[in-house]
Amino acid sequence: MQLKRRNIYVTLFLLAFCAMGFAQHFHIPNTKKFERVPFELINNLMVVPVELNGAKLKFILDTGVSSAILFNLTNQDSVQINNVSKMSLRGLGEGEPIQALKSVNNTFKLGNATCFDQSLYVILDKDLNFSTSLGMPVHGIIGYDVFRDFVVEANYMKQNLKLYPPENYKYKLKKRAETIPMTIINKKIYVDAAVTREDNTEVPVKLLVDTGSSDALWLFHNPEKGLEIPQQNYEDFLGKGLSGNIFGKRTKLKGMRIGSFHFDEAKVAFPYAESFSAIKDLGNRNGSVGGEVLKRFNIIFDYTHNKITLAKNGNFGTPFQYNLAGLDLQHNGLRYIAEKITDSRGVVKKSEKESFGNVQILLENTTRLSLVPEIVVSGIRAGSPAANAGLKEGDVILAVNGKRIHNYKLQEILQMLNEREGKRVRVLIERYDRDLLFSFVLKDLFETKKP
Repeated sequence: MQLKRRNIYVTLFLLAFCAMGFAQHFHIPNTKKFERVPFELINNLMVVPVELNGAKLKFILDTGVSSAILFNLTNQDSVQINNVSKMSLRGLGEGEPIQALKSVNNTFKLGNATCFDQSLYVILDKDLNFSTSLGMPVHGIIGYDVFRDFVVEANYMKQNLKLYPPENYKYKLKKRAETIPMTIINKKIYVDAAVTREDNTEVPVKLLVDTGSSDALWLFHNPEKGLEIPQQNYEDFLGKGLSGNIFGKRTKLKGMRIGSFHFDEAKVAFPYAESFSAIKDLGNRNGSVGGEVLKRFNIIFDYTHNKITLAKNGNFGTPFQYNLAGLDLQHNGLRYIAEKITDSRGVVKKSEKESFGNVQILLENTTRLSLVPEIVVSGIRAGSPAANAGLKEGDVILAVNGKRIHNYKLQEILQMLNEREGKRVRVLIERYDRDLLFSFVLKDLFETKKP
């Protein structure tokens, strides 16, 4: 069966699925001790190159999902999937279940690691699309199927994975490393951690380890357990799950601890309970730890022996990132820009880099038309510096602090907009065919928040 790939949109990477119950295993050639797989670290997420039935795609490696998921199918080419049946799925968010396909007996490869009997879900909802918010094509998610069959070394600094057959793996004692037990429940992994309240008391918590979440820490509001929302907080759009939008309170804790590793003023979000209505049994889970914390370690995932090893890396001491400006951005197709040139040739060029465009056309030796990604304001937080300055949802971003944004990746633009407290930011936008310039100062979110 041939399915044309469509556009699908998701900004948050926490999805809930039931296990399919089919046997499927990855293997590497007997001649190799391990398989090395590079990944791109985009918005704290590991994006790996994969092959699905011969088609070259990119998937997020996500410990928070139990089954592989295919989405973002465009009309540019096709992917063959096998043995398809229809079904409904429900996950995080406040909306209704969505329609999907279930497919089995597919061939899936990460480098030379191959599974000849891979099952997966195909999401048909055109509104679910990682690519627009990540700034690069992403076609799906895979998690448990890979972690179950290998000991996985994830090196966030070198941005590569090493996949070892469990029987071949030998642990090496490393400085600044600590091995802690993990629990596997419904094909997902959990660790015990702790958070520190304002009164310096430490509250033990059980957290889902979720490499598919770009956030730092999520906690479920539970006053009986001592998980209160700090007074200084603000309401925020946390992302979009399988069943709709996810909102909650964003704030920071005095601290959090995993093993003996401690973080001061840890960034945290408390999602509203309605977003988890699809998950029937949360058990004693208190939240999840995501990529903004996990990227601070190089990690060994050992599902076979129920343990995880954390080693500090160069990201460990970096500050937690907040949306100080209050803007959410996404790709919204392509736009032409015209620039004066001195090149005497009339040629058409296409960028070698994989992106959403960057096709250039040279006209009459004096003007270059470039087809570049269009970046738009997809959301804006009420009361934020950007909102108070007059920016609106749907505005097309042209430049930030005098820098034309088509020369930068989406995540680089977001960093420019949220560089540091006290910085003045100037944003040039297009609105109804008019260019407008706005200026605002980035402020401490919690210092300015009124209880």
